[in-house]
Amino acid sequence: MGESPWYHRFPAVIVLTALALIVLGLSAIARGDELYNLGEFAPRQRLWAALGSIVFVIAAVWPYQRLRWISYPIYGGCLLLLVLVFFMPAKNYSHRWIPLGLMDFQPSELAKLAFIAALARYLMHRESFRTWKGLAIPFFMALVPIVLILKEPDLGTSLLFLPVLFAMLFAAGARPRHLATIALLGVLASPFLWMQMSAEQKSRIVSVFTQKTGGEAPRGDGYHLHQSKRVLALGGVFGSEITGMPFKSQRAYHLPESRTDFVFCLVGERWGLIGSLTVLLLYCVLFARGLLIAADTRDPYGRLLAVGIVALIGSQVLINTAMTVGLLPITGMTLPLMSYGGSSLLTMCLALGLLVNIAMRPTTDAVSEPFQFAG
Repeated sequence: MGESPWYHRFPAVIVLTALALIVLGLSAIARGDELYNLGEFAPRQRLWAALGSIVFVIAAVWPYQRLRWISYPIYGGCLLLLVLVFFMPAKNYSHRWIPLGLMDFQPSELAKLAFIAALARYLMHRESFRTWKGLAIPFFMALVPIVLILKEPDLGTSLLFLPVLFAMLFAAGARPRHLATIALLGVLASPFLWMQMSAEQKSRIVSVFTQKTGGEAPRGDGYHLHQSKRVLALGGVFGSEITGMPFKSQRAYHLPESRTDFVFCLVGERWGLIGSLTVLLLYCVLFARGLLIAADTRDPYGRLLAVGIVALIGSQVLINTAMTVGLLPITGMTLPLMSYGGSSLLTMCLALGLLVNIAMRPTTDAVSEPFQFAG
């Protein structure tokens, strides 16, 4: 039997779900523009969304198998860019961006995908992780960008590499003792990573264990956490778009970095609990469809690449939403497809384009079978 037409393999659910999340994100960013009068972010985000659609199409059409052969150079280039940012002017006391005139490029966003592509190539071969020496290499592939990103400082992005590493090792067929070793290495490395954190990053972690319910907003790092929970709660069940604002004072709605790190709170404020649950449901649909794509392809590289992308987006969503309700420290992490920012949105469009690419490639037969290297 011949290959089915490409449009039969096209994962429309991925595209429609991503579009819905982008639209909800734009509505939340527009709400932030209305509340805070600190600039028109929504029109710029619409421009990034238009550019992101172009990136998505390119990533979906270009044969992803070619990425395997250039994944190591791309990973090495991203590490160099992560070093280069320290020679760039600081912005908000951080060295995260490389100014390019029309936009500021954030190398750590691309570094996440470069790590996944390089690790997928490494883990394709059984011998790469079936020895203790081979198992240490993936860990250090993650550790190098983690340390560089922590020094920027950017606690949120640095937290993503280990769960992605763990998920890809599991997908490659690492035995339970291998996964336990990676977890142990992570625990042993935590004191070293703690020493690499800035005082502000440490304070944000401590503030999770000292938060209080109700009362006046605390000063210092606890303020963000207090206000994020307040703004999220102000939407009620149906949101201010339907029921109106319970308070007229802008002070009650004040939330720094609302359109980037805390865009989920703006969704809750504008569309209420129903809007928040809709966002989480859409992400669950995205994850489920992404894992089905990984399970349905026979190509080891494509399978690992798909698992890495799903693990990256899933970890980022979990950390971002958990920090807004006080379950995790405030990390400065964006919400995929929804937060304001060109680097973040373009990277997510690139990742989803690759996921669609894997689903449509004729060489990856859409037949469910166990992971090739499971054992």
